Amino acid sequence: MKLQRFLSIPVFSVFLLMGLIYYSTLFIIIQNWIGLRSSAGTLNAVIFTFMASLCLFSFFACVLTDPGHVPASYVPDVEGNNQSDQQSQSNASYYLKQCDKCCMYKPPRAHHCRICRRCVLRMDHHCLWINNCVGYWNYKAFFILVLYATVASIYCTVLIITSVFQQEWDFVGRMPLKIFYIVFGVKMAALGATLGTLLGWHMYLIAHNMTTIEYYEGIRAAWLARQSGQNYRHPFDISVYGNITLVSLYLSHYITHFSSVASSNLNMQSLYAFTLLKY
Repeated sequence: MKLQRFLSIPVFSVFLLMGLIYYSTLFIIIQNWIGLRSSAGTLNAVIFTFMASLCLFSFFACVLTDPGHVPASYVPDVEGNNQSDQQSQSNASYYLKQCDKCCMYKPPRAHHCRICRRCVLRMDHHCLWINNCVGYWNYKAFFILVLYATVASIYCTVLIITSVFQQEWDFVGRMPLKIFYIVFGVKMAALGATLGTLLGWHMYLIAHNMTTIEYYEGIRAAWLARQSGQNYRHPFDISVYGNITLVSLYLSHYITHFSSVASSNLNMQSLYAFTLLKY
């Protein structure tokens, strides 16, 4: 079932783009500049191959990893000890959220994906290029993919610029190669800028412990709070350091915690507390 996600034109386009960039960088840029058999050429080829391998591995992880589904046995537990009636009613209204499409309860920070036709835990968005949602279980892989791809694009752009300035160009011949350098350089610079912008956006989200969906929901919530003379703060924002630290920890902790919680019908208080603290 998961392998069917590769049967997509956007996913195939990503593979094709990776292959073209890898081939062009090694066998055209580096080869025509210093040669692949030279020590500098071999070093640059090894570095770029390593970056490309990391991108490919992260891409596979994004496509194949389940972003996080809500078990059919999930039942929210709104009972709380030492809570006032007002707090209990507030918790009940927050926990007892139902999905109109799935006709079942959904935990906090879960959203329904119209494309996947199910609720996804801590859904950030549905990514066309991986034919999968970006959610709780694969967000880390998605962020690392964007990071590796950004670094690789910048590295390739630097190689192109350096090779252009260090080569002795014959303006009489080799016009097709010159056109290729210009087109390929512009494409890599644009790709690096695009991926860098996306990387910066998700770094901002991580620093505030929010998703893309929660960011746009927060805009409306902040506007409503200002209208009533109140201040709005994202409820899952612990601190910048705490949010960034938890990104590298949440995956292993979540898998362990999820298995124990699922065995007891996913106690809502435990899941909510874990979601708040662990991401």
